[in-house]
Amino acid sequence: MKQYNISKQNSFYCVGMSYQKADASTRGKFSLPDNAKASILSTIYDTEIGDGALIISTCNRTEIYGFAQHPCQFIKLLCDNSNGTAEEFEEVAYIHKNKDAISHLFKVGTGLDSQILGDFEIISQLKKGFKASQKAGLINGFMERMVNAVITASKRIKNETEISSGATSVAFASVQYILKNVTNISDKNILLFGTGKIGRNTCENLVKHTKNDQIILINRTKNKAERIAGKFNLIVKDYNELTTEIEKTDVLIVATGAQQPTVSKKDIHTNKELLILDLSIPRNVSQDVTELENVTLIHLDELSQITDETLERRKLQIPKAERIINEVKAEFIAWLETRKFAPTIKALKQKLTAMKNAEINFQRKKINDFDESQAEIISNRIIQKITTQFANHLKDENTTSEESVALIQKVFQLENNSL
Repeated sequence: MKQYNISKQNSFYCVGMSYQKADASTRGKFSLPDNAKASILSTIYDTEIGDGALIISTCNRTEIYGFAQHPCQFIKLLCDNSNGTAEEFEEVAYIHKNKDAISHLFKVGTGLDSQILGDFEIISQLKKGFKASQKAGLINGFMERMVNAVITASKRIKNETEISSGATSVAFASVQYILKNVTNISDKNILLFGTGKIGRNTCENLVKHTKNDQIILINRTKNKAERIAGKFNLIVKDYNELTTEIEKTDVLIVATGAQQPTVSKKDIHTNKELLILDLSIPRNVSQDVTELENVTLIHLDELSQITDETLERRKLQIPKAERIINEVKAEFIAWLETRKFAPTIKALKQKLTAMKNAEINFQRKKINDFDESQAEIISNRIIQKITTQFANHLKDENTTSEESVALIQKVFQLENNSL
């Protein structure tokens, strides 16, 4: 892809951080709840920073994609709407521009940049971010086409490779850890606190792999837990029974997705061995629980480091996945190249149409019984053939489109239109 702007005045950027450089604590500071995302999108729209934007904030990463004159505009918005500072962001951040930003989104959206290789849960986050941006009026033609291309690549990779064989999520990794480290798990008491998406996936994996019928679900909104419990025939307890249930349990899984800890040392009143898995960003289990000798605390960052034969097999699928990405991305770039000179072709057509109208007016006055309708048909067909010829010329891989566009603009005295 050539270096060129894809907006009238701005460049396309991705600013963000991920698990690769930022630890869980830092990622937690820059985690964006829905109200913070809405605030950022609203500011971008109201201040006209750019005509397109998209936010992704998961346990693994926080990223803003969009058009701006300078990436600092997005960095300031991120810091203003989170608990992190610009200095902290600078230590772990990355900034991608134009073609690199596009490539990065393809890699993220297809699971190749996930903390656990092939974790396709990211695509639902991408779709959620797209809908939020669409609602805020920040999805232009470029953004829509790009996101749809990433979704297409993700589907193809999932269907055409084995990178998604088996389970690849943090939810599966947590259950895998439990199976390896807790003996007689089918006889243990398991408590799942939080039934959001990660909680639901964890619950499904628990039922499938532990063969345990003593799993208790607790959620602040009880009816959400009841819907999941009904599907798997599990037990639901009220939120105010959390401390009591923790006292009975052997394994506590916290997937509450809150901005502050939802479980701390004061909630634990048991002397028996207790394994706690915290699947939240920011951390939802206070570090003070580790002061208790009977408690083992495992965070999702540690779970994500688990490697097994399945993950090793998935790595062998990376080249095939990358080929699919390159194919879909090439189609998108080809569309983008066409979009680049579309304003010039449109202006050329308008110029030729004006010349046609002037000539028809002249001939109407000069020629008796002038067949204006026939002249319209013939001249319109000629205009279409001329513009199509120019468009095909600009699409040619051997053509330097910038020079050709400039020549067309000069010959036909067109305004200097650019995307």
